[in-house]
Amino acid sequence: MRTIYGLWICAFIAVLNASAQDLFPDGTPIPDWFNDKQAIDINLLGRHYRISDYGVTTDSSAVQTEQIQAVINKAHDDGGGVIIIPKGTFLSGSLFFKPGTHLHLEEGAVLKGSDDISHFPLRMTRMEGQTLRYFAALVNADGVDGFSLSGPGTINGNGLRYWKAFWLRREFNPQCTNMDEMRPRLIYISNSNNVRIAGLSLINSPFWTTHLYKCENVRLQNLYIFSPSSPVKAPSADAVDIDACANVHITGCYMSVNDDAVALKGGKGPTADRDPNNGGNRNIIIEDCTYGFCHSALTCGSESIHNRNIIFRRSTVDRAQRLLWLKMRPDTPQRYEYILLEDIAGNAANFLYVHPWTQFFDLKGHPAPLPSRASHIVMRNINLDCSTFLNIEKSDQYELSDFVFENLKIRADKNHPLPAGYIHNLRQANIAIVPARAQVNL
Repeated sequence: MRTIYGLWICAFIAVLNASAQDLFPDGTPIPDWFNDKQAIDINLLGRHYRISDYGVTTDSSAVQTEQIQAVINKAHDDGGGVIIIPKGTFLSGSLFFKPGTHLHLEEGAVLKGSDDISHFPLRMTRMEGQTLRYFAALVNADGVDGFSLSGPGTINGNGLRYWKAFWLRREFNPQCTNMDEMRPRLIYISNSNNVRIAGLSLINSPFWTTHLYKCENVRLQNLYIFSPSSPVKAPSADAVDIDACANVHITGCYMSVNDDAVALKGGKGPTADRDPNNGGNRNIIIEDCTYGFCHSALTCGSESIHNRNIIFRRSTVDRAQRLLWLKMRPDTPQRYEYILLEDIAGNAANFLYVHPWTQFFDLKGHPAPLPSRASHIVMRNINLDCSTFLNIEKSDQYELSDFVFENLKIRADKNHPLPAGYIHNLRQANIAIVPARAQVNL
């Protein structure tokens, strides 16, 4: 009898634990992997290769790409290890990490990108929802499972010359695209699993800062990511671009960039959902972060086909232009679903922004815009100052359904009516919206 009773108690406790387990928005359990925030211990990653021991000098004016790459190659040939950047500034073009290798920047160490585009070779890569030949990033890792990038040093993209050239070209040709002006990304990691990036400062990227493509189990932890919005704007310097990935955890990071902070990518075009180079994003958690200026704290698009189980929580925003931005492309079939934003405070120009995204779109001969939809979007427990509460454009191109607004304390200059007429199955509870000059009693 005691055995049966004991088994019953164990089963009851298991049920309680399961009911208390953190869940993704679609109700599936969040894997335990997301709770493992253990710091990177480079002493467990193999032999250390300090670049200054291999002929790399602290002459910050000398581009030493070949010398640093030789250290990476040696570490790989010897069976793997950690490339150590010591205190000092080291100038480089594209570096390519190989299986078994890692990168660690010590206190005061700066890996600085060259401002000469010829130091970044053309490679088959991924850029703006396309697989094509484009310039390699400063730090590249393709097919490097277990890859780690750790700090407390700095990776500096040295982007000023690239930014000036971009804006000059845009002044000359207002129709030029992002990729018309040649510039590299800061970090590009592709086709890699169990990746960790922690502790570093990632600053002044010429283009996107951290681009992840077809990766699984990636943790970005305690990063400082910055690019300026003035006096020279850093164009398209997204903090994190997640492109056809699964299980990505962004925690404890500061992000302030002159574009989207976290952008979910995946592909674009009328047949994007049938292209094996493309893909959706699933199981993404962004939590305990702080945001400075950015175009949007969380963005679906602009090159995106399917995002599911996205959580953004326990964070503070300051001077974001949008809290959540759903970019709806007329030339791409899109599905954004099971997205949760909760426990957020601060200020943003727009609480929720949903509009057709028509910049540089191309139907490629398709006779009509492609239908898209966003559903099961929950925004709750949010205390925000904003200029516009809801900035949503009605469109026959997309369907919005199953939205939940709950426990919102909003101070807004513009209070548009809740769009119950074109958000199907809109649910709302405990929403306080007052003029921006007033205060909400907490």
